[in-house]
Amino acid sequence: MQQETATFAAGCFWGVEMTFRQVPGVLDAIVGYTGGHTENPSYREVCSDTTGHAEAIEITFDPGIVTYDQLLDLFWQMHDPTQVNRQGPDIGTQYRSAIFTHSEEQAQLAHASRDRAQAGFNRAIATEIVPATPFFRAEAYHQRYFERNNVTCHVPTR
Repeated sequence: MQQETATFAAGCFWGVEMTFRQVPGVLDAIVGYTGGHTENPSYREVCSDTTGHAEAIEITFDPGIVTYDQLLDLFWQMHDPTQVNRQGPDIGTQYRSAIFTHSEEQAQLAHASRDRAQAGFNRAIATEIVPATPFFRAEAYHQRYFERNNVTCHVPTR
């Protein structure tokens, strides 16, 4: 079995994690923090909007079952990528829309996907597409939050 990694930020990480976990071929999804300047930040620090990190999902997937392009398509559908530093009521740089790429191929695919997705929005997509930086796993109580607490989240799709 092949394994690749994808990292996305699309607002509050709980709903994003739940959505990606339902995709056949996604082997694991971990919530955490990336894109900032603080080593091993806590949730409280990230929520202070001072660390530069985004709430993000690190996905391990089997590209023989689900392609990176298919994950990108879902990413564009699950949030509003035209919002800057927010998703709905969640405001701050930690809720920004971002794709953290793990290779030049992922970067090229992400840019092409963004260009295709733009046709479906009335405003410009604000999603950052940047090389992946260290990913810091969030605290245990954040992992599989909705699953463990028997709640659901509506993640919008277009």
